[in-house]
Amino acid sequence: MKPWIELGTAQIPNNGGTLKLRQRDQEFSISLSGPRGELMNSRRFNSEQQLSVLGCAHLKNQQNARVVVGGMGMGYTLASALEAVPSNAEVIVADLIPEVVEWNRGPLGECAGRPLDDSRVSVHIGDVGDLLVKGNGDYNAVLLDVDNGPEGLTHSDNNWLYSVEGTSSIYNSLAPGGVLAVWSAGPDTMYVGRLKKAGFQVEVKTVRERPGRGARHTIFLGKKTG
Repeated sequence: MKPWIELGTAQIPNNGGTLKLRQRDQEFSISLSGPRGELMNSRRFNSEQQLSVLGCAHLKNQQNARVVVGGMGMGYTLASALEAVPSNAEVIVADLIPEVVEWNRGPLGECAGRPLDDSRVSVHIGDVGDLLVKGNGDYNAVLLDVDNGPEGLTHSDNNWLYSVEGTSSIYNSLAPGGVLAVWSAGPDTMYVGRLKKAGFQVEVKTVRERPGRGARHTIFLGKKTG
């Protein structure tokens, strides 16, 4: 078996640890230093795609749709969002770590078909919360694949997104009929309660990391009905 080759490292802000990008033949991996280990792998991405499939299902015929993707990752969520929205949509992808975006402009970008090259995409380097707290009915979908879901493991600042205040801000940032879709490593009944308290109509879906097999992940869907 071929050895892993390290392609790059990046520091997570506020002492969140070190990310490592590695490649073995055609396989890529992003891991976090310490016991957490691998965060994502280019062979297991179905749940990231399903985040967009479910979160953007209502936008097929929505002209001038505006979508926010929180978390660049390996580009699978962004690529699937672009497949789900019309040609005149705008998709903003936000990531705290500029190196992750650059990895996706480099060799890692081939995994998801180089979605950053799509003219509909703009990049926000910084906290996705900065976009959402300023939104006032601006977005038709918000897709969050940030950290481990509502129970963050790599960056404590992400917890705001899943708090009562953060959830309410996301609700306000959505247009009527807009959808919040959140990737999570597992279920979280307390988060469901916060979504409902903010006014969302909530569904919870279970998806697999590979089609029909692999670990089960959770997608929280919140629809703004008002």
